[in-house]
Amino acid sequence: MPSISRTSLLLLLASLLTCGALAMAPAASASSGQLAIFEDDAQMAQNPLATAQTLRSLGASTVRLFVSWAQIAPDPNATRPPAHFVASNPNAYPAGSWSTTDREVIAATQEGLSVDLVLTSPVPRWAEGPRPPRGPLGRDVWRPNAADFGAFVKAVGTRYDGHFTPAGQSAALPPVRFWAVWNEPNYGYNLAPQGTDRGRVLIAPMYYRSLLDHAWGALRASGHAGDTILFGETAPHGDGIPAGNFNLVDPLTFLRALYCLGANDRPLRGGLARAEGCPTTVAGSRRFRAQNPPLFYASGFGAHLYAQSYTHLVTPNHSLGPDPNYADLADVGHLEALLDAANRAYGSHTRFAIYNTEYGFQTRPPQRNVVLSQAEAAYFMNWAEYISYRNPRIASYAQYLLRDAPSGQFASGLEDANGAHKPGYDAYILPLYMPTTSVSHPASLEVWGGVRPARYMPGHFAVAQLQFHSSAGGPWVPLRAITVHDTSGYFDIHQAFSRSGAIRLAWTDPLGGATIFSRSVAVSVR
Repeated sequence: MPSISRTSLLLLLASLLTCGALAMAPAASASSGQLAIFEDDAQMAQNPLATAQTLRSLGASTVRLFVSWAQIAPDPNATRPPAHFVASNPNAYPAGSWSTTDREVIAATQEGLSVDLVLTSPVPRWAEGPRPPRGPLGRDVWRPNAADFGAFVKAVGTRYDGHFTPAGQSAALPPVRFWAVWNEPNYGYNLAPQGTDRGRVLIAPMYYRSLLDHAWGALRASGHAGDTILFGETAPHGDGIPAGNFNLVDPLTFLRALYCLGANDRPLRGGLARAEGCPTTVAGSRRFRAQNPPLFYASGFGAHLYAQSYTHLVTPNHSLGPDPNYADLADVGHLEALLDAANRAYGSHTRFAIYNTEYGFQTRPPQRNVVLSQAEAAYFMNWAEYISYRNPRIASYAQYLLRDAPSGQFASGLEDANGAHKPGYDAYILPLYMPTTSVSHPASLEVWGGVRPARYMPGHFAVAQLQFHSSAGGPWVPLRAITVHDTSGYFDIHQAFSRSGAIRLAWTDPLGGATIFSRSVAVSVR
């Protein structure tokens, strides 16, 4: 048989795998108002204003920033907090501890980006539980004191309530209206221990439940009751049970323990319930909902929906593995179903939105051990965002990293370590995806895409040109102009094709920018 390029093979695979699913996914159910969340803490810390300007030019709506407890707290390595320290008062913390976050929040707000502050570990030593393991592991994440954390969260909430003016400054800091509590609590490097009794009893969910409850109360007490508040922020995969101190626990396994549910998704009873800090009686379960309001009344569930293998290609509509307790993009339906079942178990009808808050594709180069090329990663980005768009429960699409780290590790950025644009850069600005690209006769086919910066355009709309290049040769020619009215910059149209070729989007920033082209998509009409 004739040879076929790997990318062409992937394009054909995309068509075959998604045709059936689309027949069951009407456009009316799409999540067209998704946030575009972007995270690159290193770039924001080094140059917050320039980075915020770049994120705006890319069309991102929200910048995700970490606020690490130990990095803000005074004397984080001491076994006792400072004398007379009032942890809920932002003025009680070293002024310099806030400077990076202050500059990032100011820069993002100035550029029209919303800020998602993730309140998370590491933990000051004086707020850890007793007997942390010796050595580097376990220090700064071990059995954190939830009441101390709540006081810290109140200090952060007060500082960013829109009315707080730091000492020596004349203007109040901008408000933050988007929060997440803890990063990947199902990972022992962020919250430990994950399990006891040789890993058979999960206790990290008990600690997280308490941390979450105290943070919830602190945010409400500091003027943020109406804000977006997420819980979860789970890593997508795990190592199963038993769980050690620092293992990665499957997210749905962690979630069942968080809600005190057994394998049948009903409230636990008996010794296991007691060991995991859960109600042991029917009366106790009746109080569970009132005692843990964020599990039922938060704004949504944060999830990191990655699925990527170093050794073989995992397309965005496939999970990394067969484990039913995974929660990557392809398995997000399992996550939605469990959250719904957990709420029903306690008489709640809440159906949480799923916020994808960390996502991306690592590329070769620079990572030699990764099988995904930069061009394939750009394709997968657009495919994944289309899947997100089609799911009405998914409230955001996320991009982790603007620029690859100099080390070359976790190279999921849109730029390489030197700042050169990878193919994903323009693919992020102008996503383009066709679920069906090959037909046996002239046909009208779905073309989905977007102009992400449209959210910042005057009147909140943009006009892109859909262009066609014939397989027979010749120049790119315009097919149609597409006016984008969606607040997130998306469009979803049908376009007639009578011959084979390729399509792409062209968009010129009306405020004087250069013309940008999307990745091209091959179309075969046999």
